[in-house]
Amino acid sequence: MAQESRPSWDNPMQFVLACVSYAVGLGNVWRFPYLCQMHGGGGFLIPYLIMLLVEGVPLFYMELAVGQKMRQGSIGAWTAISPYLTGVGIASVVVSLFLCVYYNVINAWAFWYLFHSFQETLPWAECPVNGNRTAFVSECEKSSPTQYFWYRETLNITPSIDDTGGIQMGQALCLLLAWLVVFLCIIRGTKSTGKVVYVTSIFPYFVLIIYLIRGVTLHGAVNGLKYMFTPKLTELANPKAWVNAATQIFFSLGLGFGSLIAFASFNQPNNNFEKQAIVVSLINSGTSIFASIVTFSIYGFKATFNYEGCIDRMILLLMNSFDLAEGSVTAENLGDWVTRLNATYPEQFALISPQMEFCDLESELDTAVEGTGLAFIVYSEAIKNMEISQLWSVLYFTMLLMLGIGSMLGNVAAIITPLRDWQFLSRHLQQETLAGLVCLLCFVIGLGFTSRSGNYWFAIFNDYAVTLSLLFIVLIEILSVCYIYGLKRFEEDISMMIGHLPHWYWRVTWSVVSPLLIVGLLIFYMIDYITGGTPTYQAWDELQGRTVKKEYPPYTQAFIGILVIASMICVPLVALVTFFKRKSHRPKEGAISTIT
Repeated sequence: MAQESRPSWDNPMQFVLACVSYAVGLGNVWRFPYLCQMHGGGGFLIPYLIMLLVEGVPLFYMELAVGQKMRQGSIGAWTAISPYLTGVGIASVVVSLFLCVYYNVINAWAFWYLFHSFQETLPWAECPVNGNRTAFVSECEKSSPTQYFWYRETLNITPSIDDTGGIQMGQALCLLLAWLVVFLCIIRGTKSTGKVVYVTSIFPYFVLIIYLIRGVTLHGAVNGLKYMFTPKLTELANPKAWVNAATQIFFSLGLGFGSLIAFASFNQPNNNFEKQAIVVSLINSGTSIFASIVTFSIYGFKATFNYEGCIDRMILLLMNSFDLAEGSVTAENLGDWVTRLNATYPEQFALISPQMEFCDLESELDTAVEGTGLAFIVYSEAIKNMEISQLWSVLYFTMLLMLGIGSMLGNVAAIITPLRDWQFLSRHLQQETLAGLVCLLCFVIGLGFTSRSGNYWFAIFNDYAVTLSLLFIVLIEILSVCYIYGLKRFEEDISMMIGHLPHWYWRVTWSVVSPLLIVGLLIFYMIDYITGGTPTYQAWDELQGRTVKKEYPPYTQAFIGILVIASMICVPLVALVTFFKRKSHRPKEGAISTIT
């Protein structure tokens, strides 16, 4: 497609909001707080901010520069640098396709929960009664109402990945709706996406501010905030904390997918992307910290609620079992009473010991949950205990939808933009038709995740489809820019676009620091995969009312291997094909032309 006819953003603000909407996603809400909780609260911010400076911002800057200079999607941009690098762009498209296929399922779940929020009593607030209407459903009593609604009412999950189960019609319709919304948002390219990002980028902050105001006023919220802002500096000596910080920065900014290159390709040639890269990176990380404050206030409320409920149950148990006077046992003297009664009435105490629980607030706060468990179980459990719970539920799941759809706009753009740059497709298919076909393909493949065992396959894609692939892709990208295209040439291109050469700091991080860091991450993950033993997953046990660890069967382990290498193999494979094609087209030595 000619550069002169290339569509562009209406103004630089649209581009910034598109990048913010893409980069600020569900990981900021459910992954970063989990890492903070796992790695010593506020102490995790130290490696996180360091990795942001030496890895996140420089690589974000580089991808925006490549996109704006080449004014093409990922495939065209890397082909322009060198035909041997076409596979890098194809690998980015493959990874983005994997991501789109399963990521929009989260939006389908958010729609499902949103629709169920408009009820007088939230359906995950209490256990349903059994068929005889004589008691509550056993599975729910053994787990909890929120877990039951997630695993049974939403997923209707099978006991293992081997038991496929049928398509869940409710989930399939919600997935269809999610893809229809995405299609309508991208149907006219930047003209429609540029308008949508005003909502998807700003609305989540509106909800987070409301939740912050509500969260800090909840009973026990201060316990969660103390937990977050009391750093455990010993975690700084834990290599896993640094690896997780680097990985979180890497994926939170959306590096390697081709989305940033696609978005930047619609900029004007003289757009100052340097400032925009810094601003978007800081907004993204600031949002993670802000969302963590909100999340830890909810954590504190939930932990305090569970802790006080445990205390009340133990007090009631002791009073009923030993006929104690009303008010004699309190939260403050509960431990003393347990010790005294155990010593005085050992036989009677032994009878109730199976019912005794260990009530500890710190243990409740230490319970780290991430991903769908945090978004659809922990938050739902906290929401059901709030006043006007339906309102908070609607706000929360609408926010999840805005975050998810905003990220999907970038993910789909990473696929459609390079396809539209291919002249064959642009001549034969209109933009709307191409967008519709991509969305339809992803929807059809994504239907597998709406089966009863779909959540297990979702976990496989979430854990294995992109991690190693993206690290490999970005490593090739940065080495290609610095040592194939040429760092000096790249600096001159930047100078032509923004009016000055990049600071020495960028040059050092591009040429030395970032490549070494990515190589270290690749080595760590490969060692972790090799030495980790047989991959396992969490299967739902209906009889026990909890998840149990199971090993993936051989065919899924083979699928995981294919998933990991499917995108990476594009880089060397396409380079080899290009080499042999060029070699075959090269004139034979000594041949004499007969054309005069």
